[in-house]
Amino acid sequence: MTVQLPADGWILAGGFLLIAAILAAGFASRIRLPGLLLFLALGMLIADDGLALVTVDDPRLAQIAGTVGLLLILFEGGLTTKPGDIRRAAAPGFLLATVAVLITAALVGWGTYLLLDVAPLTAFLIGAVVASTDAAAVFAMLRRAPLPRRLASLLEVESGANDPIAIMLTIGLIATWQGTPAPAEWAVFALVQLGGGIAVGVLVGLTGSWLLTRINLGPAGVYPVLALGVAGLSYGSAAVLGASGFLAVYITGLIVGARAPLHRRGIRSFHEGLSNTAEVGLFLMLGMLVFPSQLPAVAVPALAVSAVLILVARPVAVTLCLVWFGYSWRELVFISWVGLRGAVPIVLATFPFVAGYPDGALIFNVVFFVVLLSAAVQGVSIRAVARRLGLSRGEEHTLSPVAEDVPLSDVNTELIEVRATPDLYIVGRQLEQLDPPHGLVTTIVRGSHVLLPTPRTRIREGDLIIVAMARRPDANRLVTAWAKGETFT
Repeated sequence: MTVQLPADGWILAGGFLLIAAILAAGFASRIRLPGLLLFLALGMLIADDGLALVTVDDPRLAQIAGTVGLLLILFEGGLTTKPGDIRRAAAPGFLLATVAVLITAALVGWGTYLLLDVAPLTAFLIGAVVASTDAAAVFAMLRRAPLPRRLASLLEVESGANDPIAIMLTIGLIATWQGTPAPAEWAVFALVQLGGGIAVGVLVGLTGSWLLTRINLGPAGVYPVLALGVAGLSYGSAAVLGASGFLAVYITGLIVGARAPLHRRGIRSFHEGLSNTAEVGLFLMLGMLVFPSQLPAVAVPALAVSAVLILVARPVAVTLCLVWFGYSWRELVFISWVGLRGAVPIVLATFPFVAGYPDGALIFNVVFFVVLLSAAVQGVSIRAVARRLGLSRGEEHTLSPVAEDVPLSDVNTELIEVRATPDLYIVGRQLEQLDPPHGLVTTIVRGSHVLLPTPRTRIREGDLIIVAMARRPDANRLVTAWAKGETFT
């Protein structure tokens, strides 16, 4: 006698695919290949045109799943973006996230119309769909690439904030096909999307951070789940009001990450795992939607679109927006080259498909091909291009912070972790030479050993130093300045 539930087979398949995708990602990182390429390939392998193990024939379902996946990825991106990066890259990042998207969409649309035998609306829909860089791809690249802080901050802000403009353009062009909106309607639509998204994101972010810091919910594990609910509330509220849910959820993540230090570590770890899982699932599903047998027919058009995007539209948009901020020609070339496309364009390509647009299938296949080329060419060559341009500065310039809070509940004390990397001032010095400001070095973790330090203990490269200090808003900055040998006031 056996009992089988309808979900059993799906759970088995889901577990197998998730394990296979994660192992593939690990293999891809060792050979410096973007994991999304293997995820997409695995999705195509098991779908109808491959082994026919799984069928995904409902683009609406794919669009819903894609929206949820992007929500999780953008929220995690906001959580891990430091306020200092926002301040450093606010003006150029805003221009790249708005004006550069418009320029890119216009140039790609115009180039597609001139080079391909398609209707003008189809050409500009393709331009709108591929106009924004992908947060998931860029965040993953920034975790691996040793870039100067100035460039990393700019790319992070741009990729997190530029999706709403591309979404607005795509939806607006579909509405143009369905009717004829007046210029005033376009202006109102843009104002509500941007202004409403920012307002909702700030309001929900402030409310959510207050809940996370002021209310005692018991077990620490419930706070990341509460943060997930805050993200859903932010996106849903903005969407119901006609604003950009994607912009709202990113801003909410920024505020929660900056204003909720008590449970920040657990929240970030939880949402990083969710984001990675969403990215894997998203690319697997998008791979299942594609019929590889249809791709050769769009190979030449997709190559033409990719050439216009990578070699013309992106460089022109970047140069026009950033030339005023003192970026060198090497930095402009690099920023132009790392305009990675990923899940966002493919999810946006389902919009015309779902709306019943006549060229919906063509748009989806062309965009999918463009994303593959972007990942295969740009994604693989980023490190080499950075080195060639003299912009690679060593692992100390990655997104990993010098100091990280590990706050203690119910007491006015927090712990700050510092990983002793070779560039830090404290490495090689004894603790008696290194009094931390307003704090005390309580523990040093060296390999598998835990040391109780004395004044004569010498800090070595690779040590994990734990500093205890009274809770204060600038604790992280104080300890970071101490570790670097700087004076913080």
